[in-house]
Amino acid sequence: MQTLATRISNRSRVTTAAQRGFSLLELLVVVAIIGIIVGAVLLSATIVGRDRDRYAEQETQRLRSLIDLLHEESLMQTRDYGVMFTETGYRFYVYDYKTLKWTEVAGDKVLKQHALAQQLNLVLALEDRDVPLLPDFDEQEIKNPEPQVMVLSSGEITPFSASIYRNRDGGRYILTAAADGNLEITEDGFDVR
Repeated sequence: MQTLATRISNRSRVTTAAQRGFSLLELLVVVAIIGIIVGAVLLSATIVGRDRDRYAEQETQRLRSLIDLLHEESLMQTRDYGVMFTETGYRFYVYDYKTLKWTEVAGDKVLKQHALAQQLNLVLALEDRDVPLLPDFDEQEIKNPEPQVMVLSSGEITPFSASIYRNRDGGRYILTAAADGNLEITEDGFDVR
């Protein structure tokens, strides 16, 4: 090692690659990568949470639209319709005055039996009391169906509230029908975002 005339060694100025550490550019790249990963995780967690609520909301909107359609068709065609609910879906019926029985709506793709999206459940309340529902339509054959909700040709609808939810402790969307056919959707138990 060389020594200068002042007898000071220049060994402290010479650094090896192992001793110098990370450059500012390398640190910035690592921080950017970590930021991107954290952002992706937070975004995916938010989207998954919204999807769970979106399914229940979509099912509630669909049911509202179908009952609106039934209400209009019952007035236009002077037919009485009924809706039979289970914990996982619903089915539409029309009253046949010749046989005096409720029969499934035949040949109408819109009014066919509908199963809710997976993991969603439905609770029906009439006069503020929960109605016991079958788990699904496959559970047993229904020979003489009696719909819980009727949409009459006079314009009246059985007042009801149908709650659609993913789990009992979480939020739910509630479709409420008044006797005059007015339908309203409300939310209950969802965190404000």
